[in-house]
Amino acid sequence: MKAIVQDRYGSPDVLEFRAVDTPVADDDEVLVEVHAASVNAADWHIMRGDPYIARLTGSGVGGLRAPASKIRGCDFAGRVAATGRNVTGFEPGDEVFGDLGPRGGTFAEFVAVPAGQVAHKPSNLTFEQAAAVPLAANTALIGLRDDAKVQAGQRVLINGASGGVGTFAVQLAKSYGAEVTAVCSTRNAALVRDLGADHVVDYTREDFTRNGRRYDVLFDLVGNHSLGAFRRALTPEGVFLLSGGGTSEGGSLVGPMGLFVKAQLMARFVRQRLVTVVEVPSSANLVALRELIEAGEITPVIDRIYPLGEAAEAIRYVEREHARAKVVVTV
Repeated sequence: MKAIVQDRYGSPDVLEFRAVDTPVADDDEVLVEVHAASVNAADWHIMRGDPYIARLTGSGVGGLRAPASKIRGCDFAGRVAATGRNVTGFEPGDEVFGDLGPRGGTFAEFVAVPAGQVAHKPSNLTFEQAAAVPLAANTALIGLRDDAKVQAGQRVLINGASGGVGTFAVQLAKSYGAEVTAVCSTRNAALVRDLGADHVVDYTREDFTRNGRRYDVLFDLVGNHSLGAFRRALTPEGVFLLSGGGTSEGGSLVGPMGLFVKAQLMARFVRQRLVTVVEVPSSANLVALRELIEAGEITPVIDRIYPLGEAAEAIRYVEREHARAKVVVTV
């Protein structure tokens, strides 16, 4: 099969479009013929080994000189090609979507995925739209539903509302009955309003950490303020959700992990809840998202679509250009 492969850390120039062995599904896996995959910030972070400290974590994702997995791409949509002998609920030909997690492998014609990380595709989405959902929407779901437990009437601010996770977070928070403030640039204000945001803060004109407003939940997807500034925008018992942050600037030692560590150290001493959102692939969450999508509560937004052979350019666009919502690769 053809895939996007890297043998060392570096810029998108290290990615090669070449033939590799087609994977075989283990007993508990599903082999999927990939029709589309999406680009996430995790792809360029792992591609570059940035932040550098992540290369030393021993997580099975990074390595000293190259990622443990040579094929990038976390989420996908496609058709089941084969199933392992322990797998139930899926048959060859089923339309599915899923999340392979940070080890990657979906920028390829086929991918073998644990059955617990796959679900049947929403019936009202194309493969391209469905591929845009898993990682980003699951991150938003875990942060808002599980970590913050957002309730109707709460004030929720999404910093980075026009990005991949942000566009889903705006819609999910609205579906829970929250009053949503979206932080984005001027060019994306109309987009986030169309997704349901009640208020928009244009960060090129206003600093939400200094305008005196307070929020019950602050979901940060950018990492562009200090921990003290973020806490200043929270109510005394508010919840601060940390996830991702930044664009590529040529390499960093700790990157957004510095903010995460500071929050973890401070969390035990303050009334506010400071939570690092950990995205864990889950078929149950994919089913929950599918139900919301089929009910019309949330919908993916796609900025650009690239063919598989141009996946390097897709990643380059995401890491440099502040992409609106999701960028998708078709196979």
